[in-house]
Amino acid sequence: MSRRERLADPTAAQELGGTADGVQPGAQDPESVMDSAAPPRRRRRGLRIVLTVLVVLTLLGGGGLLAGGFYLRSIESGIERVEAFVDVPEELRPEKVTTATNILILGSDTRDPQSTSGSRSDTIILAHIAADRQSAQLISIPRDTWVFVPENQEGTYGGREAKINAAYAWGGIPLMVQTVEEFTGVRVDNVALVDFAGFREIVDALGGVEIDVEEAFTSNHSLNPDNRRSFAAGPQTMDGAAALDYARERYAFADGDFARIRHQQQVIKAILEKAASGGVLSSPATLNSFVRATADAVAVDETLSLIDFGMDLRHLRGDDLTFVTSPTEGTGRVGDESVVFADTEAADSFYDAVRRDAVDEILAAAQ
Repeated sequence: MSRRERLADPTAAQELGGTADGVQPGAQDPESVMDSAAPPRRRRRGLRIVLTVLVVLTLLGGGGLLAGGFYLRSIESGIERVEAFVDVPEELRPEKVTTATNILILGSDTRDPQSTSGSRSDTIILAHIAADRQSAQLISIPRDTWVFVPENQEGTYGGREAKINAAYAWGGIPLMVQTVEEFTGVRVDNVALVDFAGFREIVDALGGVEIDVEEAFTSNHSLNPDNRRSFAAGPQTMDGAAALDYARERYAFADGDFARIRHQQQVIKAILEKAASGGVLSSPATLNSFVRATADAVAVDETLSLIDFGMDLRHLRGDDLTFVTSPTEGTGRVGDESVVFADTEAADSFYDAVRRDAVDEILAAAQ
């Protein structure tokens, strides 16, 4: 049976044994071993790599190149680095066919009150930066997407179908890189680690963000003392705590994690737009607070230079960013687990466009 057939056929997936996380009978759930199986976690808050780029746009543009370069170097020197590719077999990696850049953004919410039994609210985003540096597409891959996870270095987990976020529990960043590359056929150039709980600090540093709430709802997993926060429908200004509650809630919606993905995308875009606004850029104190808040705890791979990246993207603005969700056939069950099945035919076509840097085709798929 082909990989596509295996992924599309939940019955075949069940025959492989275990749960939707790909755990052998009697083995621990991958999310419950997240802390023990993965490398030591470093502090990471917010979508720092993308947010910092927006600051770079200002610092490096319009005659501020030299001062911006010195300032960014002082910040970049304190950014934590991680080994993202050390255990990824080069011979198994996709070929790089364009000069586009693909950044794998791995997010978790270590303070998420919805987390139980050691689980994490993982976020997986493949950020595609076009070769002409005129646009970027941020592709959200649902954390429960049922994919093939390669075997980890120790041979103790993997080598089977599982939820995609099991890869991090089983083999850390390198196995997640290998899994995403196997699933998409797109070569990952850089990796950024983030913690979406950091949205609170980022949003507060910006003085709040504007969010248009699609429908009224109440979260019972809020940061408020009583664990409740109600959101009215329509445009509103949110502080950091409200924005974080909005971005992490999924139980209040019929489409669960898909709603959470949409709301995360909304908050990310709102942060980007506010960070690039005249009010923030014209206030040295606010700008410095924002830069320090975003750069203080970023963790990126050892090869990523924010200075070079900022130079490449100095003309990019919020309107040049598009948010996309990886093609799916919706949810289903494998054993007793709820999973997301990829639309393999649509995904193959979509990621082929990403691989070829065919931006028009990527954008058409996002409609």
